[in-house]
Amino acid sequence: MNITALIMAGGRGERFWPKSRKSLPKQFLSLTDDGKTMIQLTVERILPLVKLEDIYIATNKDYKQLALEQLPGIPEENILCEPVGRNTAPCIGLGAIHIAKKYDDAIMLVLPSDHLIKFHKMYLTTLKEACRIAEQDSNLVTIGITPDYPETGYGYIKFDPHETEGMAYKVDRFVEKPTLDVAKEYLATEEYLWNSGQFIWKLSTILKNFAQYMPDTYKRLQRIQAAIGTPEQDLVLDQEFHAMGSQSIDYGIMEKAENIYILPGTFGWDDVGSWLAVERINKTNEFGNAVKGNIITVNTKNCVIQGGEKLIAAVGLEDLIVVDTEDATLICAKNSAGDIKKVLENLKICNRDEYI
Repeated sequence: MNITALIMAGGRGERFWPKSRKSLPKQFLSLTDDGKTMIQLTVERILPLVKLEDIYIATNKDYKQLALEQLPGIPEENILCEPVGRNTAPCIGLGAIHIAKKYDDAIMLVLPSDHLIKFHKMYLTTLKEACRIAEQDSNLVTIGITPDYPETGYGYIKFDPHETEGMAYKVDRFVEKPTLDVAKEYLATEEYLWNSGQFIWKLSTILKNFAQYMPDTYKRLQRIQAAIGTPEQDLVLDQEFHAMGSQSIDYGIMEKAENIYILPGTFGWDDVGSWLAVERINKTNEFGNAVKGNIITVNTKNCVIQGGEKLIAAVGLEDLIVVDTEDATLICAKNSAGDIKKVLENLKICNRDEYI
């Protein structure tokens, strides 16, 4: 069975402001020492498993040209432009109906565009096993990350350690982001994994689940599919997509469906959620600083400092994030990295859209 992939690339990456902007969001930025952008790395790591012409990108229409420029070789018709953001379920449904126009049935990988994987061979081994399980019956497969600390910013997935399929476990339930105490309890049981937002299934399986659990969305997807390749394609897509409810695939299908299996991922995963990730994914110097650009530090420890050609001199700093761009500079305590979104909220209130 052919293996295809849908890479979701419509996010704004607001916690990476001021580098990540509405016109150039995180997935199209390079945050690693190799100079490759996040979406380029996502495509590159699955190429041993998926042909380039079978990779689809779901993104905002404003980012179509960026995707084409950064991903040469992917057919233009594989860049799927959502007219409006409607969360992951409609996004995945849109990808499924486009792939179904090409193949009667196929394996479909669903992957975020802004995660990093350290151990590629181990990752591919996990994906291959996921494809094998997904090809059987009507199995839905997801990949969970083995937690090594009680993270409160991720959703968790509870599995049944006694019910297995190959290397995978039967999923018991999906749970929302926990409090710290609850997260510690999850770790102690050794029966919970972080929800990585990666899914593997057959087209026929996921479309059947849309029909069963999200019937209104499914009907609208069918109308869009019927219009693909016709002069009315863009008009029908715009009308039907706007009419869909905003729904995550977790809530819309995965929390209700049966035959869900999870594979533990131990391949060096990072969701690169904020500037704090930069010091995890890049080398830090002997003082624990992750620096990029024209930087001089004096008595400065454990800082993330990102700039360009302009000289940045940091003196006596500790545990700070400093990001300098042409028109904006961020100075933030590391323990307040999650509040960077509030800067954007204030900018919107003040109608300073040129900085968003």
